[in-house]
Amino acid sequence: MGMTQHADPAVTTPPAPGPKETDGRTAERPLALRLLARPEVGVFLGAVAVLVFFLITAPPVRDGGSMANILYQSSTIGIMALPVALLMIGGEFDLSSGVAVITSALTASMVSYQLTMNVWVGVIVALIVSLAVGFFNGWMLVKTGLPSFLVTLGTFLILQGANLAITKWVTDNVATDDISDMDGFGQAKDLFASSFEVGGVQIKITIVWWLVFAALATWVLLRTKYGNWIFAVGGNKESARAVGVPVTFTKISLFMLVGFGAWFVGMHQLFSFNTVQSGEGVGQELIYIAAAVIGGCLLTGGYGSAIGPVFGAFMFGMVQQGIVYAGWNPDWFKAFLGVMLLGATLINLWVRQTATRR
Repeated sequence: MGMTQHADPAVTTPPAPGPKETDGRTAERPLALRLLARPEVGVFLGAVAVLVFFLITAPPVRDGGSMANILYQSSTIGIMALPVALLMIGGEFDLSSGVAVITSALTASMVSYQLTMNVWVGVIVALIVSLAVGFFNGWMLVKTGLPSFLVTLGTFLILQGANLAITKWVTDNVATDDISDMDGFGQAKDLFASSFEVGGVQIKITIVWWLVFAALATWVLLRTKYGNWIFAVGGNKESARAVGVPVTFTKISLFMLVGFGAWFVGMHQLFSFNTVQSGEGVGQELIYIAAAVIGGCLLTGGYGSAIGPVFGAFMFGMVQQGIVYAGWNPDWFKAFLGVMLLGATLINLWVRQTATRR
């Protein structure tokens, strides 16, 4: 019987895997570029630089009380900069936000004092007025199609004139009467303008509210459907409408959020100083917008964060008080702000271009 030989099948060894081929569309970007893509990273680095600068040049800044004062100044800007930033992400901005703060404070003060009512009645009426101003801005915008610049410029002029004229008509003065001895004043002051001690340093309650509002705004932007709507209407409102985003509701509600912020800051001013000067507030709208822009928001909409304006407001507060603590001429403050605004805008532009470069 013959023997048949069977050849073993050849075993083919697969080649060692080489480096995975990728192209510019699929390659994962380095961590540094992904961090730079975040709108708040540039302003965070800028805020750190400004802080270090004044820690070196202005020794009083190193004191706990001085830092608490800087944070307080930042909070009064930052509380309003948050809704202004959300509005800018939504593709609009509000030139009436500065005088709207004074409108809310004047309303609460005069309703309470002239009608001899509990100050909480004035606070609630002021809230209704502030939300109504925001609703009017948003409604005019969506119904007429006019740019928000024109709509809110008109509102700015209306409120500026009304603040002065109505205050003079009601009080025969350019300022409201002192309401510190009226019912409910103490409780309202506790909510809007109190302070507490931490390690021997007095901390204003507005700092806490500022951080709470910032956390809430961040959650809304990143974790809710409404946050997606804000980015969508800011990027392209017609495309957003085509996929079912309620553009009208989103735009109007964003303006009403600015009204809420104006009400809150107005109540803080009223219960901090017991009276309100009717001519104040002019120019503050530019500070709020600048804090949002420095914080990484674009005037064209669709891009930004809530954390960025926190650092932007901190930079404003740091410069405003740091100049004083350094013993420099405070007249330079606005010049510093202009340099900061231009510098931050250029840095944000570079950051976005670097982060998106393949």
